[in-house]
Amino acid sequence: MSKSKLKRWSVLLLCGSMALGVGCSKSNESSDKQAKPNATTQSATETENKTETKTEASDPVKISFLNSKGEIQEQLETMATTFTAENPNITVEVIPCAAGQSPFEMLTTLYAANNAPALAMLDPADVSAFKENLGDLSQEKWVNDTMPGALDSLKADDKIIGFPFAVEGWGLIYNKNVLDEANVDPTTINTTAKLEEAFQKIEANGKSGVIITPADWSLGAHLFTTAFSDQSSNTSDIKKVLEELSTNKANIKDNVVVNGLLDTFDVMKKYNYAKADPLSAAYETNPKQLGEGEVGFWFMGNWAWANIKEFAGDNTNFGFIPVPISNNEADYGNTQLPVATTKAIVLDASQNSIEQQNAAKVFLDWIVYQENGQKGLVQECSIIPAFTNISIEINDPLGKSIQQYIKDGKTSNGVMLSNKHWADVGAAMQKYLGNYSEREELFSTISEYWASGDYK
Repeated sequence: MSKSKLKRWSVLLLCGSMALGVGCSKSNESSDKQAKPNATTQSATETENKTETKTEASDPVKISFLNSKGEIQEQLETMATTFTAENPNITVEVIPCAAGQSPFEMLTTLYAANNAPALAMLDPADVSAFKENLGDLSQEKWVNDTMPGALDSLKADDKIIGFPFAVEGWGLIYNKNVLDEANVDPTTINTTAKLEEAFQKIEANGKSGVIITPADWSLGAHLFTTAFSDQSSNTSDIKKVLEELSTNKANIKDNVVVNGLLDTFDVMKKYNYAKADPLSAAYETNPKQLGEGEVGFWFMGNWAWANIKEFAGDNTNFGFIPVPISNNEADYGNTQLPVATTKAIVLDASQNSIEQQNAAKVFLDWIVYQENGQKGLVQECSIIPAFTNISIEINDPLGKSIQQYIKDGKTSNGVMLSNKHWADVGAAMQKYLGNYSEREELFSTISEYWASGDYK
């Protein structure tokens, strides 16, 4: 591996090592994290005792794959078709999560029905809840080609039980054509005041400064947790802040970075495209507003490119800036973009046969090592891979923007907490966004979350 690639992936060491929680599925999840498989389910250990060498299937085998990234359902189905063309005896059925149901909830239901998929895409925080049913992936070849830290949240009982599927980042996505028309240079925005100045210039040019998606997962799991990512470049410092909040040794209202982020959020509210009715905005329509140039910025992650490109035409001039947290441009977080491993694939070893398990492993190997698998992951799904051997460059502008932040060493540790955090804090942020509460009430609700004992 070249020094440049080594540097690129070493930057992500801390991002992957956070092991603090969940990623980007777009629905509330149950705070009850104890998986309850059917009583007739065979344990993974019992199944693993029936060892068999992994090979390409000699007899026809069908496996199912639960997908929790709805925006790439079509692309994954195409990948599955391509895989079967190259491996004729293995058929992969890609199953989308039901609307309004989290992957944790759906997989729990499937286990209870004794109908677990061979592969399931989960948020990292949910993986350990199913550990009794999952296969040990520790001996897989791709383990040695995984970027530093990417597996830290995917281990249980000294075993690797998850395949790191996606590296993602989030912040303020900009449409550079809109910014150029307003004479705004995104590379100069490194304080809250400079962000407001950019919004003002965009509005003076007849466009809206920003659109804010009011979904709880966006506000609670990504926007608010930016304040935790921006506490420090040191993961131990971040963990200390979270532990002090959870043990009542610190109060969220006294945290300088949290208040700084909310100051910036207040500015975003002021120039929000939907400020007349902030809670009416929707993820389904916000890509159109950014892609067609009605707004300059949108707070979201790189997963949104699949939606934006439908409305952007030939325009690929999009990128990221971090959400500023102060008016001191030297403060950590003003120029760092939160990045983390946000999705993992797990292998069922209790309800799928050895043949199905081996076929599923062949599919994972195909993603990492075969040209069409790599192209499907990176170019079709627009996923930043967690594997150092994949040299294919992502072809979407948001992925490229994140890769540049990684290369420049300008990423922060993407902190992702539990689904209860995103539900509770997300709901509180919705009230604050809609002007139904003041900051004091927001802090009170967030403090209730930290007193709940959910954070471990």
